[in-house]
Amino acid sequence: MAVTTQYSNEYADQFVSGSLAPVYPTEVRGKDCTDFFTTAQSGAGDATSSFAIVKLPPGRVRVYLAKSGMYVNWTTASATLDLGWDAYTDLNGDAVAADVDGLIDGISVESAGVIGFEELTASAGAGVTAANAYTKVFESQDGVVLRLSSTDTAIADTDSANGWITYVAA
Repeated sequence: MAVTTQYSNEYADQFVSGSLAPVYPTEVRGKDCTDFFTTAQSGAGDATSSFAIVKLPPGRVRVYLAKSGMYVNWTTASATLDLGWDAYTDLNGDAVAADVDGLIDGISVESAGVIGFEELTASAGAGVTAANAYTKVFESQDGVVLRLSSTDTAIADTDSANGWITYVAA
């Protein structure tokens, strides 16, 4: 075997001559943004009830699950929570479908407590994997609404979820 020197894609795009790939602030020297949210259910909500919690800005945005989390106090037995997004328009003008559990699928919230999303790798949405460091890139014209929902059980009156979503915007 031989000793090799190789580059990350991002390093090569910035410093290796001949690269024509764009360098996005969501990958290199981007600015972390954190949006805080508080929720409290007013009256009981049937299964599939939801909360719109954060609207990401337009443009290219990378959500970091490992830097996001929340305190959940949902009292319904066997309740699970999903984190996804509403439908939006991408930068090319194409419609992107809503995905109720695109970021997190089925967090058990049967007991109150703080949940760091970095702990939820087994519950990550289909496109959010270790290979992309449990992040998700959104590219939208008008921003993307992130939504918490309970797809399997009702949400009791006064149930709450308070937390933060961290992302890098271009």
